[in-house]
Amino acid sequence: MRLTISSLILAGLVSSALASRQPPRGVVEPVEVPDAHGHGNLKEAVDCTVTASGGDDAPKFLAAVKGCATTKIPKGTTLNIATRLDMTGLRDKHISVQGTIRFNPDIPYWTGNAFFIPFQTQVTFWLLGGQNIRVDGGGTLDGAGQPWYDAFAKNSTLLRPIILTVFQAQDVTIKDINMVNGPEWHNLVNEAQRVTYDNINIKAASTSSNTAKNTDGWNIYRSDSVDILNSVIVNGDDCVAFKPNATNVRVENLDCTGSHGISVGSLGQYPGMYDIVQNVLAKNIKMNKSGNGARIKAWAGPNVGSGIVKNITFEGFTDSAVDLPVVIDQCYMTSASACAQFPSNTFIQDIYFNNMSGTGTKATVAQLSCSPGQRCSNINVNDFRLSFPSGSAKYTCQNVQLRGNAASLFGACASTAA
Repeated sequence: MRLTISSLILAGLVSSALASRQPPRGVVEPVEVPDAHGHGNLKEAVDCTVTASGGDDAPKFLAAVKGCATTKIPKGTTLNIATRLDMTGLRDKHISVQGTIRFNPDIPYWTGNAFFIPFQTQVTFWLLGGQNIRVDGGGTLDGAGQPWYDAFAKNSTLLRPIILTVFQAQDVTIKDINMVNGPEWHNLVNEAQRVTYDNINIKAASTSSNTAKNTDGWNIYRSDSVDILNSVIVNGDDCVAFKPNATNVRVENLDCTGSHGISVGSLGQYPGMYDIVQNVLAKNIKMNKSGNGARIKAWAGPNVGSGIVKNITFEGFTDSAVDLPVVIDQCYMTSASACAQFPSNTFIQDIYFNNMSGTGTKATVAQLSCSPGQRCSNINVNDFRLSFPSGSAKYTCQNVQLRGNAASLFGACASTAA
């Protein structure tokens, strides 16, 4: 059912006081409908359609989402979003993106006005939060990243916005959406529960000599029960990263090209902070021309934090031309001497690397490097079929006792205790 202001007036449903109040062009707003006693009651329009205005379309897009149960952006429509989108506090909303939402690359505006995310000093174009929210439609979220890639090459301190941040939300589904050219990360899940992404296609590619850097597919932070399914990602950083306090996460049936891998961490970076990543399954993953495949990274050294990585399963990875298909780095960004003197306080336990196959670009195809002092436990390796096309594949490990039918590939693990 689609309501229009004109049809409501003709039906005599809008009071004369509201007849003079015009919504933004192309949007149906909530209308006041008199009851049998002549008292007004606020009603939601069922189906609102947002079309391009030729200017900044953010205000009317916001008005539609807040005032309507379903907001549709028609196929062939491109909304120009020139100001930030605060869609927090929503309830029972459906956003059908059949066309395109494009974030205008006005770098001076966004530098001063994008929403600030304290974690890793990030900013975002769009905050989406509340309960029972669905975004779908087969359309596109366009970060218009090229001007950002070029500007970042000249100014490495430039804060580049995330396209979409799901923030303080529960029961969110984002399905059948294309995301292109995010200035930095494409998705952040921040303080959310029960969030599902399904059939998302992400592509970040530069048309200049300045590469599309830090264009992660997803980062999951302080969130629980997140599923990322059936998606294709072409980007320039982590395909998916499990950041501090990501729990009960399932990542399945992904095709990742050009990325840094499916990554736990990095964790334990900040003094006084205790990071947890627990109960993660990454299954049926294709990695193509990537820096890493399945990876866990935790800080060591003086003046760092602590935490635990527990019950993580990487299963069914198929690697093609991946620099290092299997990685544990518990001395992340730390020299060997500092790691020996100050082992990581982020413990890693109950880890399963199962059914790993494909090719690496270097001789070493698996490298499991733990800090000394029994900081890694119950590390399992099973059914490895990794090769190095130019020679024999090598498997290395340190400060860990491996379990599983592929443990013999690694031989005796080195000790680096101080």
